Amino acid sequence: MRGGFFLLETPKPQDIFTPEDFTEEHKAIAKTTEEFWNREVAPHLGEIQQQNFDLLKGVLRKSAGLGLTAVLLPEKYGGMELDLVSSMIVSAGVARDGSYATSHGAQMGIGMLPILLFGTEPQKQKYLPRLASAELIAAYALTEPHAGSDALAARTRADLSSDGHYVLNGQKMWITNGGIADVYTVFAKIGGEKFTAFLVERSWPGVSPGAEEHKMGLKGSSTTAVYFDNVKVPAENVLGEIGRGHIIAFNILNIGRLKLGLFAHGGARQVLRDSIRYAKERKAFGKSIAEFGLIQEKLAGMAVRIYANESMAYRVAGGIESQLAGFSWDAPDAAETLLKAVEEYATECSFVKIFASEMLDYVVDEGVQIHGGYGYHQDYSVERAYRDSRINRIFEGTNEINRLLAAGMLLKRAQRGTLPLVAAVKNLQAEILGGPQTETNAISNAKKIGLFLVGVAYERFRDKLEDQQEVLARITDVLMNAYAMESVSLRAAKAAQENACDMAAVFAADAMDTIESAARAVLAACSEGDPLRTNLAVLRRFARRDPVDCIGLRRKISRRLLDLGDHDFRP
Repeated sequence: MRGGFFLLETPKPQDIFTPEDFTEEHKAIAKTTEEFWNREVAPHLGEIQQQNFDLLKGVLRKSAGLGLTAVLLPEKYGGMELDLVSSMIVSAGVARDGSYATSHGAQMGIGMLPILLFGTEPQKQKYLPRLASAELIAAYALTEPHAGSDALAARTRADLSSDGHYVLNGQKMWITNGGIADVYTVFAKIGGEKFTAFLVERSWPGVSPGAEEHKMGLKGSSTTAVYFDNVKVPAENVLGEIGRGHIIAFNILNIGRLKLGLFAHGGARQVLRDSIRYAKERKAFGKSIAEFGLIQEKLAGMAVRIYANESMAYRVAGGIESQLAGFSWDAPDAAETLLKAVEEYATECSFVKIFASEMLDYVVDEGVQIHGGYGYHQDYSVERAYRDSRINRIFEGTNEINRLLAAGMLLKRAQRGTLPLVAAVKNLQAEILGGPQTETNAISNAKKIGLFLVGVAYERFRDKLEDQQEVLARITDVLMNAYAMESVSLRAAKAAQENACDMAAVFAADAMDTIESAARAVLAACSEGDPLRTNLAVLRRFARRDPVDCIGLRRKISRRLLDLGDHDFRP
């Protein structure tokens, strides 16, 4: 299956990858990560939160000793040379605290991947083994005070000097690991025009990290500005092609968006564990608050969203892996092959990023509510999780940018002829004109609503559609929820287990409410009068469904959570 084709095809449960497909190797890496966390991270979280960066770097090096910072990296550079799924398992396993997850994630992701995927062999030999061992700490310097989402507006510049060096001047902002990094991937414009990446070492004259930022959350991670004052960069430290820095930036972001799905999963799962434990222990009106229906409703709602997010993220990872059959890092085009596989699923990576970050916000908010006044107190980890969560809707491209990208990329693929979206819309229009709808499958109908909206919006705005940000964002919400519904349903069918089926039913009911609401907004923006009434009638046909007893299902889900115990919980 190819990226974007979820709208046009109906996969079977065995066609998608889910956590139930983990191999023994996957389970072993998950166990290793959990043991590492319990032994090396959890006992030191207080010191990490106090910005004991020497300790943090020591923990990262212990992680590196187990291979957890270099899961994807080829063995010849000191890595484990495992698959993408293994890398995501590690991401989830180290995400029980946002600060540590951020530092670890920057090292294993945006720190190393640009060099692995775009570096020359001498660059790889020089930097990757020392990054894999965490002898060197890495950072990725893209954002500037005036260039956030619009990365190509960067003002940092590099000028070629008479001795063959590039002279780098400028400032970067919000750099994760900025204050502890030894090597930075820095984006600058050569001659003020050609957007290019450079590998810059902290020890070089003119490189100076700023003071630690006073952040809302992630207080135990290093985040600083980095200044470059006439820094002499050897020509051999140009990363990738001159003037093609955007290729590096955007491809690395695609991978980061997918991995954020599992970082959010690990964090959300920890908050749910803590909330289950607290709900069992806290007494009110003569019994534990876990016995109250509204608390159970919250626990179930958290579990359902966690399950949906995990299902989506591993489905996308499996789709990418399916494009990599026979992949080997020994092949001369290995990096290009991996990048093409990820790019194929760029829309779905944006779905995961949006859904995961908003799922985590929901979970931490409900976690604080379950804890009541204690959830507002810094002695409880859920308070920290609440603050740490908020950045994820900004990381890896804001959710607003990703909503525009997700729909926009599908439309561009349709224009290029690589996704037969136009034909699908025309077929749907013929079906609508052909008479009453007979399809009763909610997932199929959700996809049809998405296609219907694409057709209506394009008919209204034509080549100006890309300027209609509110419309595109809501179309993305429809498509994303349709993809999530299908992912959850297929996983539940594969698992053939009652709890999974109950969660799939609850999620489908909630997702269809979201889809219908977003669709009504799009139709109202694209039509009025009789055409609007006709379009709303079509929407009602596709959105028609029988009510689901979500209250009863959530009670069953929460009871299973409480019976299992927080230490055994896996949605």
